Amino acid sequence: MIEVGKDGLADIPDIVELVSGSPERFILYCDDLSFNADEPGYPALKAALDGSLTALSDNLLIYATSNRRHLMPESMQDNLATKYLGDEIHPAESVEEKISLSERFGLWVSFYPFTQDEYLAIAAHWLRHFGLSGEMDEVTRLAALQWSIQRGSRSGRVGWQFARDWAGRG
Repeated sequence: MIEVGKDGLADIPDIVELVSGSPERFILYCDDLSFNADEPGYPALKAALDGSLTALSDNLLIYATSNRRHLMPESMQDNLATKYLGDEIHPAESVEEKISLSERFGLWVSFYPFTQDEYLAIAAHWLRHFGLSGEMDEVTRLAALQWSIQRGSRSGRVGWQFARDWAGRG
């Protein structure tokens, strides 16, 4: 496993050259990516994922993660160049360029908001994990719901944070 921060993405061609021909298999791991328009790692990662004159070796996979669907910021200015032909919308090339990197990823994992019942089930799971009863009495249920409202989200992470806090109080 080779971990590369976004500031090291420009070194991908050198890394490919170093590992090619080696009998071991490698994963090049880049975590939590997002870019500004002028960052040099963006084109290097894009070329590595989609291919360039120097191909990736057979013993190297790239795993890259991001919490954003579009890895580069989009501005209102980008949308001003959009063309309309009848009912069709043609975004400007700058917008297409910005979303093209995310289209090169082979797998997208989406996390959709939980229903209230799903959130409470996750909170109960984490309460059991922290050694408390997973049964939601009215006081615990109300506290868990208030916790999620204060954070504006019902997710597994919010359920875990609630249970951790609740267990710490007990």
